[in-house]
Amino acid sequence: MRALLIALLRRLLMIVPVLWAVVTLVFLLIHLVPGDPARQLVGENATEEQVQKVRADLGLDKPLLTQYTDYWTGLFQGDWGENPVTRQGVFTRISSRYPATIKLTLASMLIAILISIPLGVTAATHRGTFIDGLSTFTALLGISLPSFALGPLLILIFSVELGIAPVSGGGGLANLILPSITLGAALSAILTRIVRSSVLEELGEDYVRTARAKGLLERTVVYKHVLKNGLIPVVTVLGLQFGVLLAGAIITERIFSWPGVGSLLVDSINERDYKLTQGCILVIAATYVLVNTATDIAYRFLDPRIKTD
Repeated sequence: MRALLIALLRRLLMIVPVLWAVVTLVFLLIHLVPGDPARQLVGENATEEQVQKVRADLGLDKPLLTQYTDYWTGLFQGDWGENPVTRQGVFTRISSRYPATIKLTLASMLIAILISIPLGVTAATHRGTFIDGLSTFTALLGISLPSFALGPLLILIFSVELGIAPVSGGGGLANLILPSITLGAALSAILTRIVRSSVLEELGEDYVRTARAKGLLERTVVYKHVLKNGLIPVVTVLGLQFGVLLAGAIITERIFSWPGVGSLLVDSINERDYKLTQGCILVIAATYVLVNTATDIAYRFLDPRIKTD
């Protein structure tokens, strides 16, 4: 237990330089974008005095190094900044959208798991048959359909033609179905192939032959023993793909008008709201790093032979 706690502490400490690098890189890239964000925030019809006031509120009249220092000072003090025109706080806007993004991402991951594990196991236990071929075809189809194509297609079929699902917007479970399917389709295809390969590899191990020789049911052998040992690469992919789902959620949220951080990030870029853009990317990066840290720790529970330090 002590070794696990030390490993966990080390992983958490590694988050600090990663987040610092992300914030610094985003800060510099945003300030390299041409144009005047103050003018864009107040509009083309604003007076020069109004523009100068907004520029001062944003701190854009200060040297770049001073702006960078002030931003980090604000973060440590819990001040993420605010929009100088609407006076809406960055942290308040992000915190109101963050649960929706996490809900969409987790629902997409759940759908991918529910599809991929039974399909991958079935394909592995029926290797070379029609079922195996159908599984491979389904996986290729899921990878080949990007979210910006699958989303409108699902809207056309289930919302426009059949009328059984809402077209867009946040809300209850019904509003979550189509966006989560759109986002989870590609992941389910990837996981299906990984589960199939992992189960096939485990089926050739000695402990499987021993379990069968003891008279255990094939279903028990596969789902209780083989699948447990074959979950490690699946967990690896889930941890890595969580960040991909967060990135893919940006497109999916725009398609379905889902009120998450992804759509807020796009709006902040269009509005040239520096601090809101930095805040959104910081939250997404922090979530991604924390999930990958949790994934590393999960390896220890799935297989005690794996060291996390």
